[in-house]
Amino acid sequence: MTPDTREKILTTAARLFLEQGFAATGIATICREAGVNPGSLYHFFASKDALLIGVLQWYELHLRPIVMDPIEQSQPDPLERVFDLLAWYRGNLEITRCRLGCPIGNLALEVTDTHPEARPFIDINFANWADSIQAWLDEAGDRLPASTDRRALSRMVLTVMEGGIMQSRAADRLQPFDDSVAQLRHYIDALVAQTTHA
Repeated sequence: MTPDTREKILTTAARLFLEQGFAATGIATICREAGVNPGSLYHFFASKDALLIGVLQWYELHLRPIVMDPIEQSQPDPLERVFDLLAWYRGNLEITRCRLGCPIGNLALEVTDTHPEARPFIDINFANWADSIQAWLDEAGDRLPASTDRRALSRMVLTVMEGGIMQSRAADRLQPFDDSVAQLRHYIDALVAQTTHA
């Protein structure tokens, strides 16, 4: 058994949980798609529930290198990073025709009641996402009013993203997501204007 085998199982399970949902994805399907036998999977994960936790930990480790770091490297303006990030999620919605949504958001809706042991791992994924946004808002410095609760604003950005995705999936069109992001843009522009005209 190699670390590559474990990684293959995790990435395959993550993809299938996103495409099919956790409950609808069987161990046999994961093994077939990953090209491993059940013994290999159970060598690393004692159960499907343990695999769920492994997937959530995988997302926690890969948020920055896959999502946040490339945006930081390509966009020098910390406030524009927020909207580049939201555009990244919009791109995923567009590619999938408003189907798959956010993997952490999907799991939050599906498993938190039936698998309470997963809640802390889902929560830390959301918290880490918001931490990155808050760091960008902090980097904006005095472009935002001193009274701005940047932690709360970072959570508001998360709410816009998750809520916009969910509404666009329900409507089968991008307009709800776009409308939500546009209102966030108006709000942040208004905050910036407060300091500009002070």
